[in-house]
Amino acid sequence: MNLLARADTQLFYWLFKKTAQRDCRVVKMISKTGDGHLYLLTGLILWLLDPQDGPLFFYTGLLAYGLELPIYVILKKLFKRQRPCDLFKDFRAHVKPSDKFSLPSGHTAAAFLMAALIAHFYPSLTLLAFAWASIIGLSRVLLGVHYPSDILAGATLGLTISFLSMNIL
Repeated sequence: MNLLARADTQLFYWLFKKTAQRDCRVVKMISKTGDGHLYLLTGLILWLLDPQDGPLFFYTGLLAYGLELPIYVILKKLFKRQRPCDLFKDFRAHVKPSDKFSLPSGHTAAAFLMAALIAHFYPSLTLLAFAWASIIGLSRVLLGVHYPSDILAGATLGLTISFLSMNIL
Protein backbone atom coordinates (compact mmCIF):
# COMPACT_ATOMS: atom_id res chain seq x y z
CA MET A 1 0.00 0.00 0.00
CA ASN A 2 2.89 2.35 0.76
CA LEU A 3 4.15 1.87 -2.81
CA LEU A 4 0.74 2.91 -4.21
CA ALA A 5 0.59 5.98 -1.98
CA ARG A 6 4.08 6.98 -3.02
CA ALA A 7 3.26 6.52 -6.73
CA ASP A 8 0.05 8.52 -6.25
CA THR A 9 1.97 11.37 -4.62
CA GLN A 10 4.67 11.32 -7.30
CA LEU A 11 2.09 11.41 -10.07
CA PHE A 12 0.31 14.25 -8.27
CA TYR A 13 3.51 16.32 -8.12
CA TRP A 14 4.42 15.56 -11.73
CA LEU A 15 0.99 16.74 -12.92
CA PHE A 16 0.77 19.72 -10.56
CA LYS A 17 4.18 20.99 -11.67
CA LYS A 18 2.66 21.45 -15.16
CA THR A 19 0.63 24.36 -13.75
CA ALA A 20 3.04 25.72 -11.14
CA GLN A 21 3.85 29.39 -11.69
CA ARG A 22 1.33 29.55 -14.57
CA ASP A 23 -1.94 31.26 -15.30
CA CYS A 24 -4.61 28.64 -14.55
CA ARG A 25 -7.71 30.50 -15.69
CA VAL A 26 -8.59 27.88 -18.31
CA VAL A 27 -8.04 25.01 -15.87
CA LYS A 28 -10.18 26.80 -13.27
CA MET A 29 -12.95 27.33 -15.84
CA ILE A 30 -12.88 23.65 -16.78
CA SER A 31 -13.08 22.71 -13.10
CA LYS A 32 -15.99 25.12 -12.59
CA THR A 33 -18.05 23.29 -15.22
CA GLY A 34 -18.09 20.44 -12.71
CA ASP A 35 -19.60 22.52 -9.89
CA GLY A 36 -23.10 21.18 -10.59
CA HIS A 37 -25.07 24.04 -12.14
CA LEU A 38 -24.44 22.77 -15.65
CA TYR A 39 -25.93 19.36 -14.82
CA LEU A 40 -29.28 20.78 -13.75
CA LEU A 41 -29.34 23.14 -16.73
CA THR A 42 -28.52 20.28 -19.12
CA GLY A 43 -31.30 18.15 -17.66
CA LEU A 44 -33.86 20.94 -17.89
CA ILE A 45 -32.90 21.82 -21.47
CA LEU A 46 -33.12 18.19 -22.56
CA TRP A 47 -36.46 17.80 -20.78
CA LEU A 48 -37.82 20.78 -22.72
CA LEU A 49 -36.23 20.06 -26.11
CA ASP A 50 -36.39 16.26 -26.28
CA PRO A 51 -39.88 15.03 -25.37
CA GLN A 52 -38.92 11.42 -26.12
CA ASP A 53 -35.82 10.92 -23.91
CA GLY A 54 -35.44 14.25 -22.09
CA PRO A 55 -37.86 13.64 -19.19
CA LEU A 56 -36.42 10.19 -18.42
CA PHE A 57 -32.89 11.63 -18.64
CA PHE A 58 -33.89 14.36 -16.17
CA TYR A 59 -35.56 11.98 -13.70
CA THR A 60 -32.70 9.49 -13.91
CA GLY A 61 -30.28 12.34 -13.24
CA LEU A 62 -32.26 13.50 -10.20
CA LEU A 63 -32.27 9.96 -8.81
CA ALA A 64 -28.57 9.49 -9.56
CA TYR A 65 -27.45 12.73 -7.93
CA GLY A 66 -29.82 12.07 -5.03
CA LEU A 67 -27.95 8.81 -4.42
CA GLU A 68 -24.45 10.05 -5.25
CA LEU A 69 -24.34 13.08 -2.96
CA PRO A 70 -24.96 11.33 0.39
CA ILE A 71 -22.64 8.45 -0.55
CA TYR A 72 -19.94 10.94 -1.52
CA VAL A 73 -20.31 12.76 1.84
CA ILE A 74 -20.20 9.49 3.78
CA LEU A 75 -17.05 8.37 1.92
CA LYS A 76 -15.32 11.71 2.54
CA LYS A 77 -16.02 11.44 6.27
CA LEU A 78 -15.09 7.77 6.36
CA PHE A 79 -11.70 8.11 4.61
CA LYS A 80 -10.77 11.59 5.93
CA ARG A 81 -7.91 11.83 3.47
CA GLN A 82 -6.17 15.18 3.70
CA ARG A 83 -5.94 17.20 0.52
CA PRO A 84 -2.45 17.64 -0.93
CA CYS A 85 -2.76 21.39 -0.46
CA ASP A 86 -3.37 20.85 3.27
CA LEU A 87 -0.82 18.10 3.81
CA PHE A 88 2.36 19.36 2.19
CA LYS A 89 4.35 22.26 3.62
CA ASP A 90 5.19 25.18 1.38
CA PHE A 91 2.49 24.11 -1.04
CA ARG A 92 -0.35 26.23 -2.33
CA ALA A 93 -3.24 25.07 -4.50
CA HIS A 94 -4.55 27.26 -7.29
CA VAL A 95 -8.07 27.21 -5.78
CA LYS A 96 -9.60 26.97 -2.34
CA PRO A 97 -11.19 23.53 -1.88
CA SER A 98 -14.91 23.40 -1.13
CA ASP A 99 -14.43 20.98 1.78
CA LYS A 100 -11.73 19.50 3.98
CA PHE A 101 -11.12 16.01 2.58
CA SER A 102 -10.07 14.77 -0.84
CA LEU A 103 -11.24 11.16 -1.29
CA PRO A 104 -13.27 10.77 -3.50
CA SER A 105 -13.31 13.73 -5.86
CA GLY A 106 -16.88 15.03 -5.92
CA HIS A 107 -16.33 17.03 -9.11
CA THR A 108 -15.12 13.89 -10.85
CA ALA A 109 -17.90 11.71 -9.46
CA ALA A 110 -20.56 14.12 -10.68
CA ALA A 111 -18.89 14.56 -14.08
CA PHE A 112 -18.59 10.82 -14.73
CA LEU A 113 -22.15 10.28 -13.53
CA MET A 114 -23.36 12.87 -16.06
CA ALA A 115 -21.12 11.47 -18.81
CA ALA A 116 -22.55 7.98 -18.31
CA LEU A 117 -26.12 9.30 -18.42
CA ILE A 118 -25.39 11.27 -21.59
CA ALA A 119 -23.73 8.21 -23.16
CA HIS A 120 -26.75 6.06 -22.32
CA PHE A 121 -29.43 8.44 -23.58
CA TYR A 122 -27.45 10.16 -26.35
CA PRO A 123 -24.82 7.65 -27.57
CA SER A 124 -23.48 9.94 -30.29
CA LEU A 125 -22.15 12.22 -27.51
CA THR A 126 -20.32 9.44 -25.61
CA LEU A 127 -16.77 10.40 -26.57
CA LEU A 128 -17.35 14.10 -25.93
CA ALA A 129 -19.05 13.45 -22.56
CA PHE A 130 -16.30 11.17 -21.24
CA ALA A 131 -13.52 13.42 -22.55
CA TRP A 132 -15.13 16.34 -20.72
CA ALA A 133 -15.50 14.29 -17.49
CA SER A 134 -11.86 13.19 -17.71
CA ILE A 135 -10.67 16.76 -18.19
CA ILE A 136 -12.65 17.85 -15.13
CA GLY A 137 -10.93 15.14 -13.10
CA LEU A 138 -7.51 16.14 -14.43
CA SER A 139 -8.22 19.79 -13.65
CA ARG A 140 -8.71 18.94 -9.98
CA VAL A 141 -5.18 17.49 -9.82
CA LEU A 142 -3.68 20.34 -11.84
CA LEU A 143 -5.27 22.82 -9.42
CA GLY A 144 -3.67 21.02 -6.47
CA VAL A 145 -6.75 19.85 -4.57
CA HIS A 146 -6.82 16.12 -5.41
CA TYR A 147 -4.52 13.17 -5.86
CA PRO A 148 -4.92 11.04 -9.00
CA SER A 149 -6.39 8.20 -6.91
CA ASP A 150 -9.11 10.61 -5.67
CA ILE A 151 -10.03 11.11 -9.33
CA LEU A 152 -10.14 7.37 -9.97
CA ALA A 153 -12.34 6.85 -6.90
CA GLY A 154 -14.64 9.70 -7.97
CA ALA A 155 -14.98 8.32 -11.49
CA THR A 156 -15.78 4.88 -10.08
CA LEU A 157 -18.40 6.32 -7.75
CA GLY A 158 -20.04 8.35 -10.51
CA LEU A 159 -20.14 5.44 -12.97
CA THR A 160 -21.48 3.03 -10.37
CA ILE A 161 -24.28 5.33 -9.26
CA SER A 162 -25.24 6.19 -12.84
CA PHE A 163 -25.54 2.52 -13.81
CA LEU A 164 -27.57 1.76 -10.67
CA SER A 165 -29.88 4.69 -11.41
CA MET A 166 -30.40 3.69 -15.03
CA ASN A 167 -31.36 0.19 -13.91
CA ILE A 168 -33.79 1.41 -11.25
CA LEU A 169 -35.87 3.55 -13.64
